[in-house]
Amino acid sequence: MSLLSELTELLGEYAPVETGVFSEEAPAEYIVITPMVDTFELFGDNRPGYETQEARLSIYTQKNYRVLRNKITLALINADFTITERRYIGREDDTMYFHYSIDVMKSYPVEEE
Repeated sequence: MSLLSELTELLGEYAPVETGVFSEEAPAEYIVITPMVDTFELFGDNRPGYETQEARLSIYTQKNYRVLRNKITLALINADFTITERRYIGREDDTMYFHYSIDVMKSYPVEEE
């Protein structure tokens, strides 16, 4: 499993989800996942044991952003994601969307192929 696939599956229960950019006509609420970094932080015998993957969730809603933010935050915590930052970005006057971001990370065992 990877961070992107796990997030897409988890967040799809709350709003439509896409990676990088929302390509269709935007609904009243949607989420865009932006991969940020993959690092090797845990080593043993000079070989990485785990890969830490990080991504930013950009939540867009024309409703009260706190409702969706709270549902997503609880779901992430319950699914063992680490939340590294939550930030209100602002209201986009031209689209009437509130924009809120949540940065997450999770470690996965390195797969040797």
